[in-house]
Formats: sequence, structure tokens, C-alpha cells
Amino acid sequence: MRISTNTIYQSGLTKINTLQSEQIKLQQQISTGRRIGSPSEDPIASARALEISSAQAVNTKFADTRQTAQLKLNTLESNLDSVTSLLVATQSTLVAAGNGAYSDQQRGYIATELKGSLEALISLANSKDASGNYLYAGFQTSTQPFTASATGASYAGDSNQQLLQVDSQRQMEVNASGDNVFQTAGNDVFATMSNLVTLLNTPLTAATQAAFTSGLATAMSQMQGATDNVLNVRASVGSKLKEIDALDTAGSDRALQYSKSLSELQDLDYASALSDLSKNQMIMEAAQKSFVTVTGLSLFKLL
Repeated sequence: MRISTNTIYQSGLTKINTLQSEQIKLQQQISTGRRIGSPSEDPIASARALEISSAQAVNTKFADTRQTAQLKLNTLESNLDSVTSLLVATQSTLVAAGNGAYSDQQRGYIATELKGSLEALISLANSKDASGNYLYAGFQTSTQPFTASATGASYAGDSNQQLLQVDSQRQMEVNASGDNVFQTAGNDVFATMSNLVTLLNTPLTAATQAAFTSGLATAMSQMQGATDNVLNVRASVGSKLKEIDALDTAGSDRALQYSKSLSELQDLDYASALSDLSKNQMIMEAAQKSFVTVTGLSLFKLL
């Protein structure tokens, strides 16, 4: 079979061009560190990499949300710790208030101290987070939740829960509304402390002794109930913080797995690529020499 000179040229050029394309591809892979330069090079691996990248982005988003939730809950826990300390100190003060040897003036001193504690408690209940939002206002984060009144304090917030999606199957409440913390189940700690101030400022006589003793006992029971409620809220916050730690650990494990899977799909085996580059270079040089030799054969040289 006769092969034309043009066919020989085209065959040689096609082979050299193919080798050059492979050479450029290998150089690009080595430069970027990626095995896949475009989806067309490996559609299946590219589709899988896209799927994993999407899951990785969602996982990162949940991690960011958990960080926000953790910040909110830590702020809430810190404030509740201060509230607990104030309530416990108030209970200790009430024990002294029941001392039968105290005069009206001495009970008045205790009333003044309790009034200051009430003001401090209202201030704590009106605390803001780092973003300037009120902690205990529910959804009304820009509205001061508590305002002092003659009977304690009135609430201007709501009972709504602020929920954050901290994982694919978990929405977490990251706030505590003021009515549930300070005025739950009819036990209004502000009203209790206000009533105590009035009780202690009222002169004690033989006729009012029984009412005073009964009122003080009731107030002490209510203060204990208020303290227990705050401790329950703190326990719930602590449980959520512990859960966030567990979710963070699981999320970190997923992030590592996603990174590993993407690496296996996309990352280049440098040793193999460098070996292929060297081999390709040798083949291309040999092809170029062969092309020069073959195309140099011509009938003109025989004339």
C-alpha cells in the first residue's frame, strides 16, 4: 500500500500535537496541584467533588451558626450567674431580717439594701449582648424588657424563642424570655422583693407581728422558688452548651472526611505526574526526531 507524503506529514504532526497537549496538561496539573482541570476531563469525579463541596459548605455554615449560638448562650449563662448570686445574697439577707431582736430602724436598713438589690436585679434583667440586643426581651430585642414600677417591674418583651439551626436535624433555642426567668408560674421575683421592702419598712407592733412573720416566710419561699427557676434555666443553658460541643466535634469529623474525599478526587499525585511528564518529554523528543528523519526522505534526495 502506497502512503502519500502528505499523509506521513499529517500523521507525524498529529502525534506531536497530541504529545504537546498531554505535556501542557501535565504541566498545568503540576502547577495547580489538581488532577482535574475541567469537568470534561473526569465528569464522574467532578460531579462527586461538587456534591462533596456543597456538603462541606453546609457543614461550615452550621459550624458558624453554632459559634453564634455558643456566644449567645455563654452571654446568657454569665448574666444568669450574676442573677443567681444576687438572689442567693438576698435570701441570706432575709434570714437576718427575721431576727426578733432587730428594731424598726435595723429592718429599715435591710429594706434599703433590698431596694438596692431590686434595682440591681432589674438592671441585670435589662442587660444587652455584644450586639446591643436585650437578652430577655424575646423577639423584642430592641425594646427594654423591664421597667421599674411601684409593685416591682413590668415586662414589655414577649415569650418567643430565638431558634438557630445548629445542625441538619437540630434547631436550638438560644434565648430565655424575661417572663419565664423572672416572672414564671405566678412567682414574680420583682414583686416579691418590692413587697419585702414594704414589709420591712412597716413598723412592727404586737398586732402586726404575726402578719410580719407570715409575710417574711412567704417571701423567703418565693425567693427560693425564683432562685430554683433561675438555676433550672441555667441548667438548660449548660446542657445546650454541652450539646454544641458534641455537635462541633461531629462537625469537625465531617469536615476532615470531606477534605479527605475531595483530596482523593481532585489532588494530584505529584510523583506520578512528574514521572509521566518526564516520560512524555522523552517520547515527544523521540517523535520529533523520527518526524524529522521520516520527512527528510524524499525522491528529490535520490535524484
